[in-house]
Amino acid sequence: MTAHPVMTRQQAQEYLRHVGMQDDCEIDLAEVALALALLDRREIAADRYRRHIAMLAAEVAALVTPARDSLACRLDAIHRVMVEQNGYQGDTASYDDPQNLNLMRVIDRRKGLPVALGILYLQVTRLCGWNVVGLNFPGHFLIRFEYAGARAIMDPFNAGQVRSVPDLRDLLKAAAGLDAELMPDHYASLTNRDVLLRLQNNLKMRLLNANRPDRALDTIEGMLLFAPDEALLWREAGILQAHFHNLAQAIVALEKFLALAHPRDPMVGPTALFVQNLKLRLRFP
Repeated sequence: MTAHPVMTRQQAQEYLRHVGMQDDCEIDLAEVALALALLDRREIAADRYRRHIAMLAAEVAALVTPARDSLACRLDAIHRVMVEQNGYQGDTASYDDPQNLNLMRVIDRRKGLPVALGILYLQVTRLCGWNVVGLNFPGHFLIRFEYAGARAIMDPFNAGQVRSVPDLRDLLKAAAGLDAELMPDHYASLTNRDVLLRLQNNLKMRLLNANRPDRALDTIEGMLLFAPDEALLWREAGILQAHFHNLAQAIVALEKFLALAHPRDPMVGPTALFVQNLKLRLRFP
């Protein structure tokens, strides 16, 4: 997407719709996160956030030269720039504040939730040309660095701390219960689209918990712009549309779910029945 000094909400929606047609490897994580941040604003000067991200990347790159390049050097550089020089940290005081998932507000406040901070770390390191991915770790977003055959897992929420296996086990048990054990899936890398879905799912859940189904529906509709093939999102949108008595919109969304879902999905039957009931209500109000 061409950078604009000012991006309107409509431009953000158009861009997200374009992203929905892109291959995953073409997705620019930070640019999509900035567009998502704009959905609840009319317009804003987005370029200053792009410049800030570019500045962070330049500062990191300047600390890692061909003569001084190793995994340890890269980890040290990102920690020095993100934490020591720019003060990025996890927001432990107001963890559930939706601001912590808005990349613009995260940059403004220098704090956020794990996945929002993780997107910033990923963008900065990828601008440096490094091999860094987000991980499918439950309850706490982590990133993995890989260089010259060595790997390390970093925790953007906790001051860029490098996590050991015992650390990961403790994080998992805190998120999933004392009986949880580390599995290979927990180390699997996420696609760009999945990282963004994780960001917005966090926001959606907080809005629902705060009894804001209207804003949760807006969030889901924004997710569908960049992830139009996510069947579950269509079902969630349809249920919320029905909650607001928007029966025609609910039917369209739920039928989209039925078209995309696997035939053996246990929600297909109940959803099809719900659609029939909605159609009756629409016909005989």
